[in-house]
Parts: sequence; structure tokens; C-alpha cells
Amino acid sequence: MRRPWAPTRARCSGAWGSPSHESADTRVSGLLFRDAEIGGRRRTNVRVAGERISEIGAHLAPAATDEVIECRGGALIPGLWDHHLHLHALWAWRRSVLCGPPEVEGWDALSAKLRSAVPDETGWVRGVGYVESVAGDLDATRLDSLRADVPVRIQHRSGALWMLNSAAAHETSLASGHHSGIERSSDGTPTGRLWRADDWLRACLPAGAATDLYTIGRELARYGITGVTDATPDLNTDTIAAFENDAVPQRVHLLGVPLAAAPPCHPRVTTGPYKIVLADSGLPSLDDLTGRITDAHERGRAVAVHCVTREALLLLLAALGETGVRDGDRIEHAALVPAESIGELARLGLRVVTQPGFIADRGDDFLRNVPTFDHGDLYRCRRLSDAGVPVALSSDAPYGPLDPWTVIDSAVHRRTNSGAIVNGDEAITARAALLSYLTSPDDLGGRTRGIRAGAAADLVLLHVPLAEALHSPDAEAVHRTVIAGCPIEP
Repeated sequence: MRRPWAPTRARCSGAWGSPSHESADTRVSGLLFRDAEIGGRRRTNVRVAGERISEIGAHLAPAATDEVIECRGGALIPGLWDHHLHLHALWAWRRSVLCGPPEVEGWDALSAKLRSAVPDETGWVRGVGYVESVAGDLDATRLDSLRADVPVRIQHRSGALWMLNSAAAHETSLASGHHSGIERSSDGTPTGRLWRADDWLRACLPAGAATDLYTIGRELARYGITGVTDATPDLNTDTIAAFENDAVPQRVHLLGVPLAAAPPCHPRVTTGPYKIVLADSGLPSLDDLTGRITDAHERGRAVAVHCVTREALLLLLAALGETGVRDGDRIEHAALVPAESIGELARLGLRVVTQPGFIADRGDDFLRNVPTFDHGDLYRCRRLSDAGVPVALSSDAPYGPLDPWTVIDSAVHRRTNSGAIVNGDEAITARAALLSYLTSPDDLGGRTRGIRAGAAADLVLLHVPLAEALHSPDAEAVHRTVIAGCPIEP
């Protein structure tokens, strides 16, 4: 079923109401942005016809079928592309109980939150965002003391760990489960903790409400996001089909398409590099990793490798030293990059997708829990760019802040919630941070998309000139978002 915002001209005209100049026998078939600032310098008019920019010029007059958008000197820029997030997890997060800071601090607050939580349509309570600073390590026994009358599952803020109470363990038959991520005590009894076992757990859960990515798409559009790279690994055919069915208006680049799967058959859904997770809970052997990379390369896919620890990064560099690098190979997160590794990343031609928004979101935890000698290696930006490593910013939502303007601000100031600075030498300018959001998924950190005739009409109109928006990055600057020539209303 095609959503009402799907990019056909007839649907665009019907979905967002009738402009003042539209008569009963005249339908909107184009857009004219009047008096828009483009390139941060000149003010001009920009016409969109169909799904592309057709003309740019100061003297363009509206056609009878154009919707005129008065820009009043506000900047018109290419749509932002979030280069790493998780759409289905973001939807689930919005329906979950937040169990971590800053909203929840301490055992009593967590207890009150869980006891007041209303179970979902399946009878379960789903918590997210937990971190050990709230109440230490959680297992089934400790969760039972928080709430035991209904099944409860809580996801760690990292996304790598689920914690189940006894009722949830019973419902999932955890004791007889077969998955390497099921943590067990010395006598073989499950502790209630599951490491990177999302697929196994999902298969054990009762069917709930269908994923509503339509709402998520509108939320993305409010931030000016017109394209996303979904970094969820090992997608199944149903999930891929959902993206192909106009689940969101944004263009979607998928890292989790299995190597043996057919590519998506939708003009706005594309296959990206193959996602490989180097889990800090259990790194693969060098032979195993080189084998997986070689398999992807031989099938014509670059790789996108999840690296959040120093050990994972060094293992990856060793593996790529044996396999060689394919154009498009990228490192996801690069949370810790030792200074001595920067030159090797540049020499190999790797790209980095990182999330400085984590500094604003959980930087105080980093300063408290990460060894002091590692603080200078956290979420590098400037030194990577200076060394010639293409760097793109992203959110990792829902695990990091979705708002790209928050991420841009964090890349500039690198300030924690308490006001501390995390490795200020890695700060970049707001313009550089924004430009990384304007690169294409197949050339991330490279050439930026621009406002030019013939370009795709994926656009963001700001209330203010670009220089003003960059002085104090804020999503409130976003006035209107257009994807494939169609305005997306909030």
C-alpha cells in the first residue's frame, strides 16, 4: 500500500491540501521556492518539477501549476542524510519505558518506573536505555525484585544486552534456549542476560503491534532528514519488503541485506556495504573475520564494520591488511581510535561513520568509566579528517540522539551534560559537520550534494540564512522538508 506522501505528483498535490492558487481543474505539479538563499550566499528562485530541481534563476515566475513557497532569504539546502541509525529499533524505543539517565537515576527511581509501567498489547513491559550507573548489573533475580508480576525485558543502552526477569525467562523458554548469547551461571542456569541475541529473542516473543515507520518518517522529516542508512545487521525478507512498500518517505540505504539476498527493487531503497558486528562481548578470530570480509568483497559488497573498542579496531585493521580494502569499506562508530592508528586508516582508504552526539548524551559516563588515557581517542573527528580519512556523522538512533542539529552542535563543542569538554582538540566547525550530513551514502564524507538543476529534489528549507543556522545549530531552524519533490508535513 502506497503511503499518502509517496512521490507521485498526483499524490503530492492531494496529500498536503490545496494552495491558494489551485482551482478545481488545476492541480499542483511543481514547487517554486521564491527568494531562497542557496550556497550560503546568493538569493534566488528554485523550481522543482516532478522529483528533480528543474531551474534556478532570480527571475523565475510561477507556473499555473506551481505551489509557491516564500523563503524570505531562508537557506535552501540539500536534505540531510543520517548515515547510521536503526529504524525499527527507533519505533520500538518510542513505545518503551525509559530506564536510564537522565530521566531515571538510582534503584528507587527505576523501581517506581517499572512498577508504574503499563504492559503493552502482548502483556510485556519493554524497557530501554539502561546503564549500570542506575542500579548496577541486572539479572533475572534483581529484576524480579523490581517487578515480577508480568514479563519484563530491559535493553542496555548499548543495544548489545537484554535483561529478562523470571516471568520473561519462562515465557521465552530461556532454560532450554540454544544461543551463544544466553548467559548462564556455573551450574548452567540462565542468568536472564542475553548478549546480542535480538533475533533469537524476537522469535520467542508474542506478536505485537505492526511497526509504524510512517510516524518515524515524519519525525525524521521534522529534522530535515531526507535519507537514512539503516545499520541493522542481518535483515530478513519481511523487513526488507516493508522498506520497499513505502514504509517511510525517506530514501533508505540498507547495510543489513544478506550477502545471498536479491537487492531491493524500489527506486528509493538501496543496498549498502555488508554490516559486520565486532561485538565487544566476544570478538571473532582473525581467520573468521578475514573470511567474512573476503566473502563480502567477492560478492561485490564493501563492508561496514561495527567497532567500538580499541581491540575491535586493531583486529579489523589486521584483517583488512590481509584481505585488502574495497572502495566503500567503512568503520561504524570508531568510538576509540588510537592516535597511532589514524595513519593506517588513511593509508588503507577507509571511511569512518561516527557519532559525536554521544558526547552530549553520555559524555559524563565516558569521563567517569573510560580510562583516562583513552579520553583523547573518543569519537575523533578533526584529526581523522586532517589525515585524509573521510568522516561522516550520524545518530545511531535510538541509542544516540536522533536530532542531527544536536549532533552538529556536539561535534563543535564536544560538551557533556555537566559542561565538561571531551577531547576538545577533535572539534570541527559547524559547517564541516553539516557538510558530512550532505554527502551521499555511496560517497560518505566525500563530495557534498548541492542545489543545482537536475539534482534530486530532496530539500530542506530553513527559516534563517545558513550562517545563522550554523551559529546556533537547532532543529527549530527547519521550516520545510521535501523528498523527491513532495513536501512532508510534520
